[in-house]
Amino acid sequence: MDEADTLRTLLNPETGSKNYFDFEADFVEDNVRCIPMIVRFKLDAVGIKLKLHEWSRLTAEERTFLAIIPADDQLAVKAYRVLLTGLIKKRAGHEATELPVDDAPAWNMTDTVPAVLREKANEVGSSISTSQWQQLSDLQRFALMKLCRPGHENRNFPKAMREFGLIETT
Repeated sequence: MDEADTLRTLLNPETGSKNYFDFEADFVEDNVRCIPMIVRFKLDAVGIKLKLHEWSRLTAEERTFLAIIPADDQLAVKAYRVLLTGLIKKRAGHEATELPVDDAPAWNMTDTVPAVLREKANEVGSSISTSQWQQLSDLQRFALMKLCRPGHENRNFPKAMREFGLIETT
């Protein structure tokens, strides 16, 4: 699989669903140079911290594979973890950094919009109602929570809000 095939897989997967958000297109189209939200979502599920320098040592095919394969049940999470720790060991030459898995992540709490997210939405001149929050997918809620964290480069936050239909496009 060459670079073009890798990109086509991410942009037009056979499943009909894409494996990245539009706001991530600039770095997905650049040989998947940053870790897409779908992979970050899976990393949180398996309890592994994948550093950018580790990600950059993976082949484009491995990066694409990590975006495409599921980690949506206990067996898939275990398999993903084994694959990922093996890739880190093989490509980076050291053991993976483990993180605790949050049993109650904020993105999964749908009864109320997290305060940090409400504040960030206000900063960009928007708001998120509880019903809007509940209508988002798990991955969309996860992405918004990641993008609104203090110290995170937040230029993609308004783009994500627009993409998810939370800010009107002008």
